[in-house]
Amino acid sequence: MLYRRMGRSGLQLSALSLGSWVTFGRQVGRGDARSLIAAAFDAGVNFFDNAEVYGHGESERVMGDVLADLRLPRDAYCVSSKVFFGSAESPRPTQRGLSRKHVADACHAALRRLRVDYLDLFFAHRADPETPVEETVLAMDLLVRQGKVLYWGTSEWPAHTIEAACRFAGKHGLIAPSVEQPQYNLLHRSRVELEYAPLYAEFGLGTTTWSPLASGLLTGKYQDGIAADSRLAQSGLEWLRDAVIGEGERSGPQRVARFVEQARVAGVAPAQLAIAWCLCNPHVSTVILGATRIAQLQENLDALALFERMDRAEIERIGAAVEPVTSG
Repeated sequence: MLYRRMGRSGLQLSALSLGSWVTFGRQVGRGDARSLIAAAFDAGVNFFDNAEVYGHGESERVMGDVLADLRLPRDAYCVSSKVFFGSAESPRPTQRGLSRKHVADACHAALRRLRVDYLDLFFAHRADPETPVEETVLAMDLLVRQGKVLYWGTSEWPAHTIEAACRFAGKHGLIAPSVEQPQYNLLHRSRVELEYAPLYAEFGLGTTTWSPLASGLLTGKYQDGIAADSRLAQSGLEWLRDAVIGEGERSGPQRVARFVEQARVAGVAPAQLAIAWCLCNPHVSTVILGATRIAQLQENLDALALFERMDRAEIERIGAAVEPVTSG
């Protein structure tokens, strides 16, 4: 396994990590979750990502049970949660958002569900237009000083809001966000590569990126329709199916087809190539993988070997074949 510093911090995260969005507690039960986490840890993965909203808290309960059952050394892995959407199916006003109250309540609930004494990473899952950013920074700073959180960050925040949080923290001697969790793949590049560009050098921002396969689009498996056993066919995920298929239509099926062809010519699986491409960005601290089967997880982990033998010319050729990102 390759390990990278999370931005300017001293935290070393495995370049590939394991997430639980729409898998744990939905597609994956405790037994399979145990096998996946054990296999990932044995492969060197040291970061497991979660959130209060995933399965309305069930994802964290499953992960917490597994971590406790496996008895992994607590100082050998990192676990995260996220706060914003709430864990209730129909959250009341104080059960969602980034107010001081919900940030504190969500942290304590995540600690109970994950069965840990502290969170290594705690993300503000979206920017909250109804809460002053200063209030959220103060709430996160307090949790860090209390030892309940080690690092805090943002997820899918606009760059100007991250900058405002960092500047407020710096001015008042508070703990600033040190990491952002954005979507990043060959179909979603501009935020990570352009919008956040000034933040890396000035604030030392790290990134824990998600959806390297664009929810499966980049594997090519949806080119001929949605299989009955795929993630997008699951009941309750109609919103995700509409978003992914809509994204494919907006991006142009030809872009995905060109990428799949690139993988075929290179003699590698499209999934591995898509993940390896993400790893080539030096501002990516870790790429979060999702998996429901051991074989799928192993195939995705094998992207690391592909990354290690890719050269810059190959990277540029793949990106240009799909569509280069531009500031205009």
